[in-house]
Amino acid sequence: MAVIELMPGDVALGKVGDQFKTLLGSCVSVILTDARRTVGVMSHIVHVGHPNAANHTNTAYGHVAMAEMVRLLYGAGFAPRRCEAYVIGGGNMFPKLFTHHHVGASNVDWVMGYLEHHKIPVIKEDLGGHGYRKLLWTVGPAEPVVETITS
Repeated sequence: MAVIELMPGDVALGKVGDQFKTLLGSCVSVILTDARRTVGVMSHIVHVGHPNAANHTNTAYGHVAMAEMVRLLYGAGFAPRRCEAYVIGGGNMFPKLFTHHHVGASNVDWVMGYLEHHKIPVIKEDLGGHGYRKLLWTVGPAEPVVETITS
């Protein structure tokens, strides 16, 4: 059993008993897992959408991160459309400067649109707000544990 700590832009695959952890601000983490929770893949998305040509393999970008998650799932024998998603993050880290649409909200909108377009059901979300989130998930039946830290 491994402990996998994701830094901004990381994508990783784990199997039952492996533990994922990360810290999120305006970034969004997507966890895709099969219904039996025997495998999971997690991302730490920093930027939404498609990157420029210089960053076409950079998994900090939503489009590249999701493509890598799909590749890892297929490599483990799982079809992403048969998976379920947890989505966490997208906080407004500067609420005094941005009272309406902010980077975290843009990240959330893009991720949720991607999952909806690809018909991947979101079974739980913890999104928005003004704090950092510590995310911990052990591949298995338990849900991810999210601790919100506000200043």
